[in-house]
Amino acid sequence: MTQRISKNKRFWMMNPVWQFFKYLWLSLKGMLIVAGGHGSTRSKDYQKSH
Repeated sequence: MTQRISKNKRFWMMNPVWQFFKYLWLSLKGMLIVAGGHGSTRSKDYQKSH
């Protein structure tokens, strides 16, 4: 049997203001990871030789 979502959780999930701030936070985290040098799939040796 599936579990029902409480009204409070549903309110937070459907709240567009909260979703906007969550989007900004996740975008910022992603940019920091990529800018920190962890976003590449190629090794550093390959990047230095090309």
